[in-house]
Amino acid sequence: MQTPDLLNILYEDEWFAVINKPANFLSVPGRGEAKIDSVTHRAGIIFGEAHAVHRLDFATSGLILVAKTLECHKRLSAHFRERRVQKEYRAILRGQVIATEGVISKPLICDWPNRPRQIIHKEWGKSATTRWKKLSDNSESKHSRVALFPITGRSHQLRVHMQSMSHPILGDEFYDSLCCPDDKRLHLHAYRLEFTHPFTHAWLKFVAVCPF
Repeated sequence: MQTPDLLNILYEDEWFAVINKPANFLSVPGRGEAKIDSVTHRAGIIFGEAHAVHRLDFATSGLILVAKTLECHKRLSAHFRERRVQKEYRAILRGQVIATEGVISKPLICDWPNRPRQIIHKEWGKSATTRWKKLSDNSESKHSRVALFPITGRSHQLRVHMQSMSHPILGDEFYDSLCCPDDKRLHLHAYRLEFTHPFTHAWLKFVAVCPF
């Protein structure tokens, strides 16, 4: 197990911390001792108390908030629930996307026989909306770099929505049919978070440099 001082803390005050999670690392502990190492586990060792405000997929890197108190957790969770947090992800999609921007609104539900995979289901799925924008238009490139703005926060939302465009996120073992063992990571990164501080009410903006 890696030592807790390797946690990449970008910001910290008496109420919460902003952490840059590496790809292929848990946000919260999984089941069993072998899966205890995670952002919140290490944060708990460092701060004495740590509560996950939201989560990133194991394969996704980037910004994640950890509350140091239950009251802060309550307030920040309300920010996310009421969609008062601005979120931006960066991703590389397989193939060349023709359009420059768009909005995808397709309901999602867990594909229980193949969980944790999610699927689009118009009848039983929960509403899910993603806005996207192409960042580069290099015709020589095989793939497309995009910014993703999730309006809702469903599990695997960005990954399924990009697949539904026939441009899955590069290196996605669940939704990219051309993914191979040589792909070292999912090319999805939680790049930016903006929100009102839950106690001081100052407007905050955090950015984690995209690693790909």
